[in-house]
Amino acid sequence: MLKTLIEALALISTWEVIIVTLLASIYGLVVGSLPGLSATMATALLVPVTFYLSPIAAIAAIVAASSMAIFSGDIPGALLRIPGTPASAAYADEAYAMTRKGQAELALGAGVWFSAVGGIAGTLSLMILAPPLAEIALSFSTFEYFWLAFLGLMCATLVARSSPVKAIAAMLLGLLVSCIGIENPGGVPRFTFGLTDLFGGIEPIPALVGVFAVAQVMRAMMTPEPPPLPKRKFGSIMAGQWRLTKLYHWQMTRGNIVGIIIGVLPGAGADMAAWVSYAMSKKFSKTPEKFGTGHVEGLVEAGASNNASVASGWVPSLLFGIPGDTIAAIAIGVLYMKGLNPGPTLFTEKASSMYAIYLLFIIANIIMIPLGIIMIRMAVHILRAPRASVMPVIMLCCAVGSFAIGNNLFGVITVASFGLIGYVMEENGYPVAAMVLGIVMGTMVEQAFVTSLIKSDGSILPFFERPISAGLAACTIAALAWPLFVWIKRKFTPAQQAAAAE
Repeated sequence: MLKTLIEALALISTWEVIIVTLLASIYGLVVGSLPGLSATMATALLVPVTFYLSPIAAIAAIVAASSMAIFSGDIPGALLRIPGTPASAAYADEAYAMTRKGQAELALGAGVWFSAVGGIAGTLSLMILAPPLAEIALSFSTFEYFWLAFLGLMCATLVARSSPVKAIAAMLLGLLVSCIGIENPGGVPRFTFGLTDLFGGIEPIPALVGVFAVAQVMRAMMTPEPPPLPKRKFGSIMAGQWRLTKLYHWQMTRGNIVGIIIGVLPGAGADMAAWVSYAMSKKFSKTPEKFGTGHVEGLVEAGASNNASVASGWVPSLLFGIPGDTIAAIAIGVLYMKGLNPGPTLFTEKASSMYAIYLLFIIANIIMIPLGIIMIRMAVHILRAPRASVMPVIMLCCAVGSFAIGNNLFGVITVASFGLIGYVMEENGYPVAAMVLGIVMGTMVEQAFVTSLIKSDGSILPFFERPISAGLAACTIAALAWPLFVWIKRKFTPAQQAAAAE
């Protein structure tokens, strides 16, 4: 093992790997912080570059860029309430509320610190728990995936600050949007209205950019400029993070565990990990009423979770060639291209390369802290810029990012349309985050449900007979019944108190 580790250190100590890691890290930080340019896009755009790199340098580029992009999506979320990546959307409102309270340093520091901690925790899971975790993932069938995706949808009702009924309505609207197109089990055009551009469905990224970024710009146009933040020297980014680590150590650990488990499940990824962890943080918090007002607890758990899932998503990818998320799917293609074919033999025949990948993950998450601090310090100047100069730049980034996704103008139209929808929804108290969650998870829910019914010949009993499926079903039904329980409790508690007073 020591010999293998020394060989791995030699592989990553070349100038090529060092330079590629540094440049890919900077690239990931910049792309992840731009609305509309997700971590997946940042990784995909690097693939042509990897043609000219050695195998370890190519993997270093993928690892560094993806890890940095997931974190840097928190920066515009905290400063402008515009999440750079879908994973950041789960807690963008919370981070922005902290900024308005004058706690931007604490919010952004928590983002970089707990993202790095989560990434290292995910890497340790990749090193130690790869075989057993992969076996658990392989035991999941479409029945379990249906309940897992459904449980993710129910998170919309748990994280919403508004009425649970409005949250469910927004989520159902997102599910309706996810039905558009021909990418369904039947291959039948749905809600396309004869428009060929709608055959491919609505991409989640343009929808997310529209409801968060464009709607925010529209809101800025319709409302007077808020009081400027107090002019003060931007303090230490890392001040207070050790105190938060000790105060919320259990939340951090729980976020790491949830991120690792969700990351290893094919198709889940950092987006679901962030949503589930933020919902769990609010659910089990001793002060749930503080969530949404600028409370750092949710940021700690969700930030640790989303980066932990990035590393653990490589577990099924390396062992069986099954991608844990879209980033891991891209990485699998690069691995095959470079002759590092995923499979159990990869751990025996090319063990030094495997250890090199482990070390690259650790290095990427360590250098995330200094590079992240530099990126934050450069980005905070946005706070002092007048709104009239910032908003047009945001609109330009939204248009460029949405055009780049499909290389056509339909993406720009989609962003504008969802910007209008998002503005109307928020003006009437409907949480747009719940709609985005429905769009992201809708396809997975439908495909898993239909495939399961085909396998069971139309019977719903297998959804409840399998042990893991039954456990996930119980959790999902409990989450679904929770808003009803809260409503009943609020309905009858005042009457009981009045009766007791008499």
